[in-house]
Amino acid sequence: MEAADILRAARTIAVYGLSNTPGKSAHDIPLLMRESGYDIVGINPSVTSVAGIPCVPRLADVEMDIDILDVFRPSDQCDAIVDEAIEHFRVHGSPRCVWLQAGITTAHGAERCKAAGIHYVEDSCIYVVHQVYLR
Repeated sequence: MEAADILRAARTIAVYGLSNTPGKSAHDIPLLMRESGYDIVGINPSVTSVAGIPCVPRLADVEMDIDILDVFRPSDQCDAIVDEAIEHFRVHGSPRCVWLQAGITTAHGAERCKAAGIHYVEDSCIYVVHQVYLR
């Protein structure tokens, strides 16, 4: 499934690494996605909300069904995040997609997600895809 098709079918996005700092991509992009009609929840152990978006400390604490896990963390942390997402999928049936933002990649994320039945996108800005294909 192509990135635009995944985003077109999505309603809920969990943002791993949601930032409380305006001007950072991990802050501004989730807010723009919320303005575009998506339900957003943040994953950040340092805050309880960002600009009205509720935050939880860990992926395991997300209670809503997740269409996309949008990751704003350094690449060297993402294999562990992919493993966390796969475990969450096994228990809860979501997220249905792991999406690593522009500049973020993993060594084995694509093959791990495919084996688990989860869509995978890396090195791609979710907002750019939205603006180009879904406006």
